[in-house]
Amino acid sequence: MSPRQRLSPADRRAQLLAVGARLFAAHPYADVLMEEVAEQAGVSRALLYRHFPSKQALFAAVYQQAADQLLAETRLDPADSLVEQLTQGMDVHLDYFVANRHAVLAANRVLAGDPVIQTIMTNELDALRARLLAVLPLADESAREAVSGVLKSWLVFVQVLCVDWLTHETCTRTQLRDVCVGAVLGALRPLLAEDPAPDWPPQGAGAPARGRPEHHDA
Repeated sequence: MSPRQRLSPADRRAQLLAVGARLFAAHPYADVLMEEVAEQAGVSRALLYRHFPSKQALFAAVYQQAADQLLAETRLDPADSLVEQLTQGMDVHLDYFVANRHAVLAANRVLAGDPVIQTIMTNELDALRARLLAVLPLADESAREAVSGVLKSWLVFVQVLCVDWLTHETCTRTQLRDVCVGAVLGALRPLLAEDPAPDWPPQGAGAPARGRPEHHDA
């Protein structure tokens, strides 16, 4: 072990989280050992356990930090179109999912029954739903309740679909993103007073343009 660097408690915690995040991203959850975290951080196991009493506690802290960062990077800027906002948010999350495949699979499969991990994921999905509700053209409170229910189900659908995709990539990343975006647009259209994305799907996306009749040979 290299000589221990003196850090403030907050800086030490940040360092341990960084080491943990790197290891959980690089290896399956079962293969990450607290001894290795301590060794790579250059600290004793006792000091590591003083900050995080278990591997599960360290992972939960790493995942909470990731969820906070994902929310910060998901802009949902009202100046952008809804499709642009959805695409940006999906790209932010897919970037993280691809770079941290093992961590995402651990949270959604290995630790699926852990109440702390489930709370982290639920809180992030609720925050994303609230942001989407804030930028959608809702006619009244009744429409808001209906749209909120759709968004809640859609976010769970996206979560399940992306986790399955990480396990077995049955389509390209762009196709996955567009499936997710298209799914929520299709679900929202009947509930909104105006079409939130009149130009979706884009030309050449495999479906005839909206309002343009298909031509058939005689």
